[in-house]
Amino acid sequence: MSAAPSAPVVIVPGARVAPDGTPMAYLRGRLDVAIELVEAGKAGQILLSGDAGGSSGDEIASMTRYLLDHGIDPAIVRSDGAGLSTRETCERAKSMFRVDRAIIVSQYQHLPRAVALCRAADIEAEGVVAYCDCRRVTEVRNNVREWLAAPKAVAEMILR
Repeated sequence: MSAAPSAPVVIVPGARVAPDGTPMAYLRGRLDVAIELVEAGKAGQILLSGDAGGSSGDEIASMTRYLLDHGIDPAIVRSDGAGLSTRETCERAKSMFRVDRAIIVSQYQHLPRAVALCRAADIEAEGVVAYCDCRRVTEVRNNVREWLAAPKAVAEMILR
């Protein structure tokens, strides 16, 4: 973490939660890196963004519980339960939470798009790669998802 950038806020986009409400591998990796960034003094707040009532479960409740269980002070955790896409996460971070500079944490496949969308939302963003103790099929699925999502993100940034 010593080489990681510093920013006032670390943004953690949501991802699937298990049926029991715990974060699945992708989300755990993002949260673990956010914890490390805060503990290393690289960020002072964590903005959780995701679906608070979606089909994959309440991502915000799951993420909050995980952070608190890992010793994060609840006073530094902010939540956006309506960040339903990466674009919305970044735009809402700027408009609703007044984030001007942030670290966004995600897996390597998603990180370039996440950083670009935050920058398009006028956030001075740096990315930090999250861990993934994932099955191979999960990594392949998420690579394909990014290949399909990238052109849409480019179009959204151009048409903005």
